[in-house]
Amino acid sequence: MNLILAFRLKNARLKNGLSLQQVADQIGVSKQMISKYEKGLSMPTSAMLIRLATLFEVKIDQLFQKPGYEVGEISFRKRSKLKGKREIALKESIKSKIENYLLIEDLLGVSHEFINPLAHHQISSVSEAKMAAYALKEAWNIGQDAIYNGVDLLEEKHIKVIEIEDLSGDFDGLATWVDQKYPLLVLAKNTPIERKRFTLFHELGHLILPMNQLNHSEKEKNCNAFASEMLLSKANLEMELGNSKRNIFLEEVKNLQEKYGISVAAIIYKLEETGYLSKYNLRDFFIRISSDSDFKQEIEQSRYLGTERSNRFENLVFRALSQETISLSKASSLLDIRLSDLKSVLLQAV
Repeated sequence: MNLILAFRLKNARLKNGLSLQQVADQIGVSKQMISKYEKGLSMPTSAMLIRLATLFEVKIDQLFQKPGYEVGEISFRKRSKLKGKREIALKESIKSKIENYLLIEDLLGVSHEFINPLAHHQISSVSEAKMAAYALKEAWNIGQDAIYNGVDLLEEKHIKVIEIEDLSGDFDGLATWVDQKYPLLVLAKNTPIERKRFTLFHELGHLILPMNQLNHSEKEKNCNAFASEMLLSKANLEMELGNSKRNIFLEEVKNLQEKYGISVAAIIYKLEETGYLSKYNLRDFFIRISSDSDFKQEIEQSRYLGTERSNRFENLVFRALSQETISLSKASSLLDIRLSDLKSVLLQAV
């Protein structure tokens, strides 16, 4: 039997969060037969392939595509609620997306090469993580201004960023490697933009900060410090607020949130850390949040004016389509849209 088909059938089932028995019940064969299909011990008939493709919402030709890349260990560090089928389904969705991403780059001859500017910076403390943020900005020539589209920036530097739907709210993001050489960041699509931006740079820290000798807790602290410094550095605060002690008004904090895309709570922590606020100010702020629901709602409001989205993969697909490197059917498969919808989009070409 076609082993690629066996792999794809299992991948599609897991991606949809279905058990062998659930597939068997909906297809009309035994659980043992579905298991044989997935192990390459038996070949589905043409009619059975159509049923399976319909159930999994994939095209039959996708079930015969050779997997070209091996995604590294996927670890959901952020939250503990992701378990069982939901975790497996997310992993399979991620694998499918990055495989498609690298496939289209290969078809177009686009380089995946990534060079880590921090490879020789050994990070063992929060202060070193902050210094690493400055070193990265210098290496990437992005200065100390606000970063308006972090996703776009990272993709320019050959770090793949994909977004996945997770309506449960149990997933923020993760970092992993493909074939041990292609860095990949995964974000939850439907999270507040300030949280998404912080997650983006936190996970970037996990990718590029050399911290192998540290435990989990130390790595998390360093990545938080790195993300905070990337988004809003001490130099940014001095430029915006001056460098002398004075009262800081909430409207000033909101203005920082609007410009730098970092949450009010994270800014307050940063102000205490850099000496603009005292520990008593910090304590009083969070006491008020816990006791005043209106104030909490105001603090948690999203205000960032920029965007956090990359159209790079979509643009690569359209480029390949215009160059006739791929077919309309292949493009619709890669973009995960119906062929009729893709044709409608193409009618709007300039």
